[in-house]
Amino acid sequence: MAARQAKLVAALVAGGPLPPGFAPAPVEAARRALLRKRTGEVARHWPLLAAGLGAAWSTTFAEWAADRPTNGSLRDGWDLARELRDRGALPPLGAEELATREATARYDGRTPPRPRRLPAVARAGGAVAVRLAGRVRLLRPAHR
Repeated sequence: MAARQAKLVAALVAGGPLPPGFAPAPVEAARRALLRKRTGEVARHWPLLAAGLGAAWSTTFAEWAADRPTNGSLRDGWDLARELRDRGALPPLGAEELATREATARYDGRTPPRPRRLPAVARAGGAVAVRLAGRVRLLRPAHR
């Protein structure tokens, strides 16, 4: 039973194959609903990234997340922002948000982010943020 449940969860949230004995249409409807919920949760943690992508936010996130299990909303948004940056597709608002986050916390893509204790400078898509004395400031906004 546990193995069957794990296969169903993988089909719902990580792009796994549909386990035998399940009707495809209801599972697909549930998968899409969970992905919409996840999209909204990530947008709440990354509002500038979502706003910067505008109408493309839902599609962009859904395509990125379709085959990835969640690592939590904060980390999912961080990973997406980094991937968009690497592809040259990060919007200016998202670049500013990413630079600010990276100046605030250390995140290696595998473990949860940890607050930075020392001064830091972070850059993303032309945006530059600095953390000094516990405060983060955006020194230079991204190119628009």
